[in-house]
Amino acid sequence: MHPRHTKLLDLICQNGRMAVTELSAALGVSEVTIRKDLNMLAHQGLLKREHGYACMVSSDDIGHHLSFHYENKRRIAERAARCVQPGETVMIESGSCCTLLAEELCARGRHTTIITNSAFIANFVRKISGTRIILLGGSYQNESQVMVGPLVGLCARNFKVDKFFIGIDGMDESGVKSSDHLRIEAAQAMAAQARGIIVLTESIKFHRDASELIFPYENIRSIYTDADVSPDDVAALEARGLAVITAGKPRT
Repeated sequence: MHPRHTKLLDLICQNGRMAVTELSAALGVSEVTIRKDLNMLAHQGLLKREHGYACMVSSDDIGHHLSFHYENKRRIAERAARCVQPGETVMIESGSCCTLLAEELCARGRHTTIITNSAFIANFVRKISGTRIILLGGSYQNESQVMVGPLVGLCARNFKVDKFFIGIDGMDESGVKSSDHLRIEAAQAMAAQARGIIVLTESIKFHRDASELIFPYENIRSIYTDADVSPDDVAALEARGLAVITAGKPRT
């Protein structure tokens, strides 16, 4: 994504709703350029267009989550993409970091096959050539645009992969957690077909509460996060046998 697009998202996230004229003045480019940028971002589901304005999508929509801390999540995704080999088949669950991972894998043009239960991810990367997308069936969750339910597991059984990538809502002493029971069932069914579970998450979620356990730490191979993670948290996870890989530089 162009740095200007990242700045646009940051401004709209901070203000909720901004006029094209305001964005043009803030970024020092023409209104025509701003409109083109906004149309592209709206097409990706990252914001909504109104006449003369741009605003955030619904707070329950995955595009809303993807817009926040976009650059931080992009760095995590780029770092995680390095562990995927050319021609490899991987499973990717729903979530903002996972969406950007899928985009990064597609953009690298390494003929990766992505198996996912996320219709949002499939739509997000559909125009990038060179990558095969397999969308698992299931019951469709409208806001998150993800497939859940027992059919996800039935479809996933047809595949075996080395890596399963997942985003999370929170973590505590028991393991990584989510607030969506149906999503947890789908993630566990997909993970059963993978040799290793890899978590992608911002460090702000390390002590965030969520209602239900997805996986205990002993089931997880590695965690990719940002450089703001505390040394104590890294040490605690490494003591449990997890690899913790950080991306970017700490924010000052």
